[in-house]
Amino acid sequence: MVRIHFSAMCVGCTFLGMASLATIVGLWTVQLLPSTGTPAEPWNEHRLPDTLVPDYYNITLWPRLQPNIHGLFVFTGNSSVVFKCLRETDLILIHANKLNLTSTDGYVAKLFALGISVAPSIQKTWMQETTQYLVIQLKGKLKAGELYELYTEFVGELADDLAGFYRSEYEENGEKKIVATSQMHPTHARKTFPCFDEPAMRAVFYITLIHDRGTVALSNGMEIADTVLDGLPVTVTTFEPTKNMSSYLLALVVSDYTNIRIWARKKAIEDGHGDYALNITGPILKFFENYYSVPYPLSKSDQIALPDFYFGAMENWGLVTYRETNLLYDPVISSNANKERTATIIAHELAHMWFGNLVTLKWWNEVWLNEGFASYVSYLGADFAEPSWNVKDLIILKDVHRAFAVDALASSHPLSSKEEDIIKPEQITEQFDTVSYSKGASVLRMLSDFLTEPVFVQGLNTYLTTFAYQNTAVDKTGTVLPLSVKEIMDRWVLQMGFPVVIINTTTGQVSQMHFLLDPETTLESYEWIVPINWMKAEVEQPRFWLTEKSAFHSDMKATGNEWVLVNLNITGYYRVNYDTENWERLLNQLTENHEVIPVINRAQIVDDAFNLARAKIIPVTLALKTTKYLSKERDYMPWQSALNNLDYFYLMFTQTEVYEFLQNYTRKQVTPLFEHFKTITEDWSHVPTGHTDQYNQVNAIRFACSTGVDECQNLTTSWYRQWMDQTNHNPIHPNLRSTVYCSAIASGGADEWDFGWLMFKNAIGIEADKLMSALACAKDTKLLERYLGYTLDASMIRKQDASSVIVYIATQMLIYKTTQVRIFYTDNSEIGFGSGTAALEQAIEKTKANIKWVAENQREITDWLMAESA
Repeated sequence: MVRIHFSAMCVGCTFLGMASLATIVGLWTVQLLPSTGTPAEPWNEHRLPDTLVPDYYNITLWPRLQPNIHGLFVFTGNSSVVFKCLRETDLILIHANKLNLTSTDGYVAKLFALGISVAPSIQKTWMQETTQYLVIQLKGKLKAGELYELYTEFVGELADDLAGFYRSEYEENGEKKIVATSQMHPTHARKTFPCFDEPAMRAVFYITLIHDRGTVALSNGMEIADTVLDGLPVTVTTFEPTKNMSSYLLALVVSDYTNIRIWARKKAIEDGHGDYALNITGPILKFFENYYSVPYPLSKSDQIALPDFYFGAMENWGLVTYRETNLLYDPVISSNANKERTATIIAHELAHMWFGNLVTLKWWNEVWLNEGFASYVSYLGADFAEPSWNVKDLIILKDVHRAFAVDALASSHPLSSKEEDIIKPEQITEQFDTVSYSKGASVLRMLSDFLTEPVFVQGLNTYLTTFAYQNTAVDKTGTVLPLSVKEIMDRWVLQMGFPVVIINTTTGQVSQMHFLLDPETTLESYEWIVPINWMKAEVEQPRFWLTEKSAFHSDMKATGNEWVLVNLNITGYYRVNYDTENWERLLNQLTENHEVIPVINRAQIVDDAFNLARAKIIPVTLALKTTKYLSKERDYMPWQSALNNLDYFYLMFTQTEVYEFLQNYTRKQVTPLFEHFKTITEDWSHVPTGHTDQYNQVNAIRFACSTGVDECQNLTTSWYRQWMDQTNHNPIHPNLRSTVYCSAIASGGADEWDFGWLMFKNAIGIEADKLMSALACAKDTKLLERYLGYTLDASMIRKQDASSVIVYIATQMLIYKTTQVRIFYTDNSEIGFGSGTAALEQAIEKTKANIKWVAENQREITDWLMAESA
């Protein structure tokens, strides 16, 4: 599964607007407070007992794509689950939520025995809403080793809540269209049919969908028969049985879509927007087959683009569901960033066909086993599909740095949590966070590096073949890892956080300590077994391990102009600090010839320095010095690293005396980059050739405009005005649209905003996303408040997009210190806001640290910027 990342969410962690973020997150979490039940009886426990295990399901569902007489969209269905009794019991607990079960003879279920024994009679059935169970109390006991069948009939609402079996709506040629689709992950299959809804409860699913003639039904398996029902205008589609899999991987879709086995709205397919996805899916699947040395196990691989989908994508086995903007690529309006996202998300979801589907986590406390693996190898799959992009390096900016930011907080958590701590649905949802995805990917990248890739890949093959069609946990991975490797990895998986490695080039001492942004935080003192790869004065040195808190390595001593650089290409999941003399030698090298230092490490020198300064480990002026050489830098990664960190300064100091000097300094540094891209694009007549050069062109325009470079502001305003004057011709290159829209709306007024809103309402997919974020760039608070009000109306802004808009607006409201953000619906907990509690804790922690940091550093920063911007 791919999450939607809110990079602007960190804004809420600043002291400028803590109340606003607290309001947002607080409203998300009110609905998630635990119920006050007493878990004395089995049906009050959130985990299933170990008495029954499913074998297979036979499910028939009929979604109605027209509302009934009460104005509701519903689906009807029946389900049989055949299960085995492991231990004698007179109680059946099976998950069911928001289903209206049909009662027969006073009970909502029927029980049959499939062996020689007779099924015990049902004494009582009821719904236990707090734990989402259908409870069936029997008059006698089920016998261990016997098979039984439980049959239910039910009606459910085909709601627009983006969870379970739900409806999505869109317009095509002025006609409203309805799609019935699904999102079972992580605990929503129970909202579609009664089931044993835990990942370890794997089973085979036999699916039948009844649907209107002229529509298409899809599920995980290939369609094997279409029949008609006499007297009814419907088609009955049956599918081949699934593989033995978890309930959260089940997928169901009924629509009038068309396909090239990339399914989407008819017009999107006709216009070729599915072509790119189709062209790279085959090669990526083949790459993973070769990489894992395990064949793709299914008979088909369908992918479908949905207008309404909360997550970025979902890895349903054989039928992967995507938000439209993540699967469809339109070369007319899509940027290179959109194209890269399509490639990496497809690679992420296809990686899950093995990690997550073929081998599944035992329980949700180890989400990283699914998501960390998929996140890491998604870069490998995308790199195979698009080798010229060199996308593998971008894991540093997109995952390693993202993980560092969260994992440096006392409120972080280990990759693997205790199973007993992750029980309730909202606790499960919290596990799908930056730690599981980005730290998981970063630690696996480190493992691959120190094992070497051939050894790592062999381990993956052993893991997949050993546990195929099974559930696994971290303790099982020890059976495919050497003992020494397991000992190393346990430190990174079972402990929260990461170290900063401290290098003293005078004494040769190498030491480590737990890195925390707030140095006054008191936590258990963790240590790691750290792989050290390094170079001295341009020469790579032999690797070694730091196995204790401190050690001495005489080779680390440096004299004269020699500099030491540790953690080459950031393959290790740790930060690095040096003695003052080595920092100065590195800064001198950057000034004299920065290309001697690897580009990834140039980015990391900046990021390490700024974060070490935030943690009060080095002076803040030392961090600022790492940006002085940027006037000569043309590569993307160092610039992006610097701008990410300077963004933090802008958020801290927007309404202080520092702001003017920060603007002057940043403008001085970015102007040569702006001029560089003006030259190589022949006065903006085309975009650069290189993939990351195109990204850096966006950076140059964004920061040149935002820091007041007149030529840049005139350029973006002119392009936007040309579009306003001729709406059927947009002169702005797709790569630049997000930045240009934002700049023009920020410097404009109501006319520019209203035009942007009109274009947003008439746009779909990727173009709508760009306008949606740009509309929040307005500086007029009345426009922002109007935009905020639109999030309450699904006809104005889709439910799936409302939270994104709120974050975009919160960014501006925090910066300009206006009214608090007060919002959100009371009925959205089921679609992904369960992580609100953890987000609030992280926001509070960051805010406290930021308040202290600003107070202590403002004067020093002001003096340095004044001197350097003169």
